[in-house]
This record gives sequence, C-alpha cells and structure tokens, in this order.
Amino acid sequence: MSQYPRIVIAGTGSGAGKTTLTVGLMAAFQKMGTVVQGYKVGPDYIDPSYHTAVTGRQSRNLDTWMTTPDSMREIFLRGMEKADLAIIEGVMGLYDGKNPLHDQGSTAEVAKLLDAPVVLVINAHSMARSAAAVVLGFQKMDPAVKIAGVIANKVGSKGHYEIVKAAVEQECGIPCLGYLEREDALTMPERHLGLIPAVERGELDDLFDRLAETVSATVDLERLRELAESVPDVQTPDTRLFPEKRVPAKVRIGVARDSAFNFYYPENLELLEAYGAELVFFSPLQDEQLPEDLDGLYIGGGFPEEFAAELSAKKRLMEEIRRPHANGMPIYAECGGLMFLCRSLTDRQGHEYPMIGLVPAKVRMQQRLAALGYREASAAQDHLLLPKGESARGHEFHYSTLAADEENYAWAWQLSGRKGEFSEGYARGNLLASYTHLHFGSNVKAAGSLIERCEQYKSVK
Repeated sequence: MSQYPRIVIAGTGSGAGKTTLTVGLMAAFQKMGTVVQGYKVGPDYIDPSYHTAVTGRQSRNLDTWMTTPDSMREIFLRGMEKADLAIIEGVMGLYDGKNPLHDQGSTAEVAKLLDAPVVLVINAHSMARSAAAVVLGFQKMDPAVKIAGVIANKVGSKGHYEIVKAAVEQECGIPCLGYLEREDALTMPERHLGLIPAVERGELDDLFDRLAETVSATVDLERLRELAESVPDVQTPDTRLFPEKRVPAKVRIGVARDSAFNFYYPENLELLEAYGAELVFFSPLQDEQLPEDLDGLYIGGGFPEEFAAELSAKKRLMEEIRRPHANGMPIYAECGGLMFLCRSLTDRQGHEYPMIGLVPAKVRMQQRLAALGYREASAAQDHLLLPKGESARGHEFHYSTLAADEENYAWAWQLSGRKGEFSEGYARGNLLASYTHLHFGSNVKAAGSLIERCEQYKSVK
C-alpha cells in the first residue's frame, strides 16, 4: 500500500471551468516549490499537454474503460515517482462516463478507486442559493464519492462568491475553497487540434503565469493541500501491466515525435521499452532520413493537416520509409500516422498534398468532427498487433474522412462503438494503420507482438 497526496478536480459538466482551475492550481503549486504530477481522466490529450507544459512532468491518462482498475492504479503509481502532489483533472461532469446507467470510465469511478477527495468546480454565473442545490445533488448521487470541497467559477465579484459560499457550506456541510471571477483573459483557449503545437512553442506561458497568480490570491491552497494529504494508502494492484524487471533491448523502433506527431499514451511507449524495445525518436518535420539501423517504426497521432505542405515536401524521408517497408519492416501508425501513410491529404482549404502512399486511400479534412468515442477493436485478420478475433481497446477523435482506393481494401479492425459495428484501419503484411488510438494497457500482447515482428525483421534484413 502507498500513500500519495492527491486531489481530483471535477466539474458539474463540460464548460464548468475545471481545466482552467486545474492548470491554475498546478502552476500555483509549482511556484511554491511543490513537485506536481498531472493526470487526466479519460482519453483526452489536449488537457494533458497543458499539464505537462506547466509541471514539466509527463501527464498521464487515468481510464477505467480502456484499462482495468488495477492497471489504472498502476499507471497512477508510476506517475507519482518523485512527485509531491497529484492533481487529477476530471472529464465532462463528475458522473459522466461510458454509459449513462453506470459510472464506468467516469471521474467518480477513478476518485473512488484511488480513494481521492474531490473538489467540485461549479459555474456559479447567475446563481446564489441554487448553487447549494447543485452541490447537494452531486453529493446525493453517490455518497461513496468523497466530495470534499467546492470552488466557484465565473462569479461576478468577491461578494457574489461569499453568497454562494454561505449557501453551500450551510446546506452541504463542506467548505468552499475559493473562486475565479468572470474574466475572459483567464479562460483557456477554445479547444482545437492546433493547440498542442502552440503549447509546445510556449505561446500560453503568460496565461499559465496569470492563472497561477490569480488562483494563489483567490483559492485556499493550504486547505486544498490538507485535503490532498488526508488520504489513505492507494491499494496496491493485484495484477500488473509491467514486468518486475525490464527486458534488455533487443530491437530498435523509430518513433515519430514532433509538432505534427505527438500523441502517444506514455504507457504504450513504456511497455514497448519494458518488453525489449529501444525507442529512437525522430522528427518527420525536421529530419531528412530515418535513424540508422531501425527494426520497426511507430507513427502516432497528431496534426499532419497543420503541416501538410511541409510533410508533402519531405520526399527523401518518404522514400526512407517506403524502402524498408518494401523489405518487410514493421510499421504501426495511428490516426495522424495513418493520414501520413495515405496517398494524399486534402486540407480544410481544399488543397491536396501527396503523402507516403503505403495505405491505398486518400484522406480529407472537414470542419465537423468525423468520429469521437471509445472503441472496442477486434482484429479483422491476423496482423502486426493481434491475431484475428482478439481485441484491444482505444478511442477515436478526428476531423478527417478516409476514402479507400482499392476494391478489396484490407481492413484491420472490426470496431464496436456507440453507433454499432464497422470496419476500420488497414493491415497488409507488416503494415498496420488505423484511426483508433489503442491503449496497449488494454491488451499488452499488442506490444509483445510488435516487438516480435521487429525481431523477425531484424533477423533477415
């Protein structure tokens, strides 16, 4: 059993202000000399990029649908190495998850499994005593969720906050820990895929600093720290994803990582390393050739549409990828990586750019979301990661659509989601490309299979 100070920042719903508060709290504690570890409930990857930028530590996703409760706890514990305080940002509303009839995948479930106190962020705009009714409803929904305090967002003034505070503390029996006033300058920018490159360039640093100053002035950080420290030990996982001892490196896998390709679950990369892969990072935007002596390639998700012209101009690098592919080198690509491997990418302005061409399809960007949600992925054939019929879990989030150029397109997965079952991805030989972001923690055999295929290629190249 292990005790780690931890707090969950949850909202009454999307838009309540939990991301703004979470980032502000992280920045404020960092300035106090606290080593903060950030987490995000669910499969989101924009919010973790904020956490990482503010804390200087890789934020991690805590998900109880893609991974088991034991695996979620293990991921939490791995992240807490050499950290003083865990700040866990919730997803949507506190009780929103995979299904409206149960808590699976919700912030509430994660909070219960980690025995973590919850600070509920409410949008108090145009509310007074009614704020207490909102909080009371969240308390009554599941008494096993430890709602330990409230932060009021979007109040009109300090006086408005005092009214909300008096009502909540009288009717709900928990403290109000602070507030943020309505101020557009302190609002996180509207979410879009180009945000992560902007965060990496430091364009939001001034906002993070302002949030730290404001939160330090209007939120009781010492009381919040006391709540975070008044926790029991985290239950030790009965089963583990990671081996007790790391397997010595036996293959070299190139991993694309730059502003165009930057979404990877940390556990996917760490599982590959744990089971025998040396990861060699490269930048498709900057590099003209692949790293030397690779046995495999992993091209993750990201934003190739933001850099379509630059990627299309990388003729030498494209040939560097086509040549080993023709010789049987394993290549695994997700979402943005899939788009890069297609024959062309058409951006939102209608400009079509040639891409690598290993996937016989074209992709086109559109203004509205094309797919969003959890996916159960069953292998439609034996391929790079799993044998036919075996499954893993992940999620989709993209604005592009794919049009196959082949009549007998080699589908990789049979997916199950809210809208039923459908075929997705492409698998032929040692190539697998898919829109689905798989979490290797949902089926660790995927990591082992990729390494095994890389070993086979290494033995004959």
